Amino acid sequence: MTGRARARGRPPRQLPPPAAVGDAPWQVQQGMLGPLRGRRHPQQQQQQLQQLQHPQQLQQQLQQLHVPPAQSEEPGGHGHLRGCETPLQERRPEGVQVSSGLQDLCLRDRGGRRRDFHDLGVNTRQTMVHVQESKTGFSGKMIKLTTNHFRLTSRPQWALYQYHVGYSPEMEARRLRSALLFQHEETIGKTHAFDGSILFLPKKLENKVTELFSRTRNGEDVKITVTLTNELPPTSPTCLQFYNIIFRRLLKMLNLQQIGRNYYNPSDPVSIPNHRLMVWLGFTSSILQYEENIMLCADVSHKVLRGETVLDTMHSLHSQVGEERFRDACAKELIGLIVLTKYNNRTYRIDDIDWDNNPKSTFRKSDGSEMSFVDYYKKQYNIEISDWMQPVLISQMKRKRGNIQGSVALIPELCSLTGLTDRMRNDFTMMKDLAIHTRLPPEQRQRELGRLLTYIQKDDNVQKELRNWGLSFDNKSVSFTGRIVQGEKIFQSGAMFDYNPQFADWTKETRGVPLIRSMPLDSWLLIYTRRNYDVANTLLQSLFKVTPSMGIHMNRPSMIEVDDRTEAYLRVLQQRVTSDINIVVCILSSSRKDKYDAIKKYLCTDCPIPSQCVLARTLSKPQTIMTVATKIALQMNCKMGGELWSVEIPLKQVMIVGIDCYHDTVSGKQSIAGFVASLNQSVTRWFSRCVVQSRGQELVDGIKTCLQTALRNWSKWNKCLPSRIFVYRDGVGDGQLNTLVNYEVPQFLECLKSIGTDYSPRLTVIVVKKRVGARFFAEIGGGLRNPPPGTVVDTVVTRPEWYDFFVVSQTVKNGCVAPTHYNVIYDTSQLKPDHVQRLTYKLCHMYYNWSGIIRVPAPCQYAHKLAFLVGQSIHREPNLMLSDRLYYL
Repeated sequence: MTGRARARGRPPRQLPPPAAVGDAPWQVQQGMLGPLRGRRHPQQQQQQLQQLQHPQQLQQQLQQLHVPPAQSEEPGGHGHLRGCETPLQERRPEGVQVSSGLQDLCLRDRGGRRRDFHDLGVNTRQTMVHVQESKTGFSGKMIKLTTNHFRLTSRPQWALYQYHVGYSPEMEARRLRSALLFQHEETIGKTHAFDGSILFLPKKLENKVTELFSRTRNGEDVKITVTLTNELPPTSPTCLQFYNIIFRRLLKMLNLQQIGRNYYNPSDPVSIPNHRLMVWLGFTSSILQYEENIMLCADVSHKVLRGETVLDTMHSLHSQVGEERFRDACAKELIGLIVLTKYNNRTYRIDDIDWDNNPKSTFRKSDGSEMSFVDYYKKQYNIEISDWMQPVLISQMKRKRGNIQGSVALIPELCSLTGLTDRMRNDFTMMKDLAIHTRLPPEQRQRELGRLLTYIQKDDNVQKELRNWGLSFDNKSVSFTGRIVQGEKIFQSGAMFDYNPQFADWTKETRGVPLIRSMPLDSWLLIYTRRNYDVANTLLQSLFKVTPSMGIHMNRPSMIEVDDRTEAYLRVLQQRVTSDINIVVCILSSSRKDKYDAIKKYLCTDCPIPSQCVLARTLSKPQTIMTVATKIALQMNCKMGGELWSVEIPLKQVMIVGIDCYHDTVSGKQSIAGFVASLNQSVTRWFSRCVVQSRGQELVDGIKTCLQTALRNWSKWNKCLPSRIFVYRDGVGDGQLNTLVNYEVPQFLECLKSIGTDYSPRLTVIVVKKRVGARFFAEIGGGLRNPPPGTVVDTVVTRPEWYDFFVVSQTVKNGCVAPTHYNVIYDTSQLKPDHVQRLTYKLCHMYYNWSGIIRVPAPCQYAHKLAFLVGQSIHREPNLMLSDRLYYL
C-alpha cells in the first residue's frame, strides 16, 4: 500500500491493519503502573491494574480502531480477554517488572529496537588463530586519548535465573498475568523482571517447579506454574541488557524523556527563532563488555524539532498547489517523515494519510458508547483540537507478533515535525546557526557528559537505586593510548605528493597536474534551457580552461537548447544520443527530482551513456566557477572510465570489494545492494553492479552472482585470478552479525569454490560501521582536541570476542570527529593487524569524488553511491555496459 494510492481516496476499509488512537491512553495506563520514584506493594499494583479496562477489538463506522477504554471501566475475567490482545498491546508489551523501582520498564523497553544486543554472543575472533593472543598493531606514533566510556566499578555478582510462567486457565492479557503473579512477591522476591511469560530472578527458588494460586477480581481461581529453565552467569549478555535497562531507568529518574532509543531534556530547550527550530539536548547510552571491563558508553545527542505542526505544513501546501494537487502534494511531502507527539513524547513515522476520517470521527468503546477523537484528547490530555476538518495520519506499527499487526492514528495538529528537510540542509545560514548548538567541540562535549555523571552522583534517589542493584560507575572517563599511522603519499601521473594531515586534503597539491588516465571529450552533448544559455557557455569556457592541465583533450560539444520540461529532455536524449557519445551534460534549472530521475533512468538503463547533471545555480557565482568547473571535469573523467590518483598498495594480486545497501521506499520498498570490486593492481578501476532485493531485506542474496562476475572481469584485466580478496561490508544493521557470519560469508566461500577446485584465495571479510557511539579526544596541551587523521584504536574500548578496531580517517571543521568501527569477521589472510589497519586507511584515500580522506574505504562509498542512485532514481538494475565505469558519482 502506498501513501499516494490512499491519498487519492481509497476507502479506509481497505486498510488491512486496524489503528490505535495516537497510542495515547497507553501512555496514561503505563504511567499508572508505577511512579518514577518509590515503591509499591504488589496488592496496590494489582488494585490499580484491575481498575484499568483491557483493550477490546471494536469497529468504527468505516474503520476499525483499537482503543483502550477509559480508566473507570471494570476488567473482566479471562473469558472476556481471550483473543483480544490488540496490536497496541503488541506495540508496547506491558507488565514487565524489573524490581519494584523499575515497574514501568519492560525487557523490550531499552530505547527502541535494541537489536545490537543480539550481536553480543557472536564470537568471531575464536576462529582466527593468528589474532587469538593479540589483535593489536604496533606501527605509528603514540597518542594519548580520552574517550566517552566510563567504567562500571561494581556490579552484582549474583547469577540470573530464568523461569517460564504458565497459567491455568490461560490468561491472555499481559497486565493481568503480571498482577496475578505479583500477588506472590513474598515467594519470588521484590527484585524481578517479567514479560508475561518469562520471569527473571536474581535468586533461585527452592523447587525447580513452583506452583502458586491466585484469584482474579471476578473470583476466578488461577494456577500459576513457575518452572526453572536457565541459569545465567553475571557475564551473560542478558545481564548486560539488565544493566542497560537500569541505566535508562536512572535517566528517567532524572526527569529526562525517552524518545526512540535516547533520552532528552524537554525542560531546557534551545530555541532558534530565526529558523523556527528548537533543539533538545539528550544522551545516548550503552553498557557493554569491552576488553577488560564492563563500561558505559555515553554520548550527547540532539533532537531537532521544527516550530510547525503537520497541519501547518498542510495549510502551506494548500496555498502553494491549490485544491486539485493538494492531496498528492501532502502525500509526497509528508509520507516518510518522523513526527513527535508532545502529549506522550513519542515519535512516529507517517506511513499514510486517511482523508476519509477527521477529528470528529468516532470509535466505539467497550461499553458500547462512542467517542470522537476530539472528546478523547480533551478527556485524556485536556487538549482542544481546533481544526475539526483535518484528515487523520496513519503510522504503521513496527512490532508485530504472529499475524497481528496494526497502525496508530494521529491528528496532524498535535504532531510536531522533527528533523530537517533537504531545503533546510541546503540553507547555509540555517545549518551554520544550528551547528553552534549541535556540533559541540571535544571539551564542551565532555563537559556535558560530566554534568550527566555529576547529576547521577548527587541525586539521592538515583544513588539509592544503584545501591539496591549493587552498581556504581566511575565519574571519570577512560584514558588510554592510541596510535597515529604513517600518512600516505599521493601518486598522480608519475608525480608524488605529500598533503597536510591537518586538513586531510590534497586539492591544492595536485592542481595543474595531469591525471593518471584522462579520457578524451571528442563527442559529447551539452543540453540546457533557453534561460540557461549564458550559464552553459560559462561552463563550457571554464572547462576549456581547466581540462588542458589535467591532460583531457576536449572538443566543442553539440549544444542543444530544450524547453524546461522533462519530456523535452527525454525527447532530445532519444534523438541525439548514440553509442559514440562520450558523455551527456545536462544543465537543470531546478532540483526537481522527477526530471533528474527521468534523465538518469534513461541514460543508465535504456541507453547506457555516462551523464552529468549540473544545477544552474551552482554555476552562477563568478568567484567559484573555476573551482566548480574543475570538480565537474574530474567527475566527468571518472564517469567515462578515467583514473585520478593512487596510493601505494603493497599487496599484490589483491581484489578489494565494497558492499552497501539502500532501502527503496518508493518502488515497493525494495532493497538495493551495491557491489563494487577493484579491477587492477593500483585499485583505481572498479567493477560495479547492483542487486535489487525483495522487500525489507538487508542481507544480500545476489552476492554470489556479483562476485563471480567480478572475478571474471578481474581475470580479463590481469590474466589471472586474485590471490587475496578483501570484502568491506557496509549497511549491516544491528543484530545481523550472526546472519552475516553464517549466511553471507558461506556464499563468498561457495562462490570461490565454484570458480575451480584448485582456486583457493585468502579471504578477509570486514564489517564497516559508521553509526557508533564511541568518541575519541586527543589530550594535547592540557586540553581536548579531535585526534588527527590516521588515529587507530584497537585496545581498551574494543570487544574481546571480536577482531575489531577503530580508525579516525577524516577531519571535521566543527564539532567532534566520529571514528569508524571495523570488525573482521572472517580472515584467512594471515596478515598482521597492522597491515589490515593500514590497508583500510589507505583505501579511505581512494574516493574520486573528494580529493581528501573520507570516513570509510572508497569501495564502501562507491557501493553506497550506486545503491543510492538506483534506489532513489532508477529503481531497477542499470545496464551492465556501464559496469566498468564510476557512472554514479
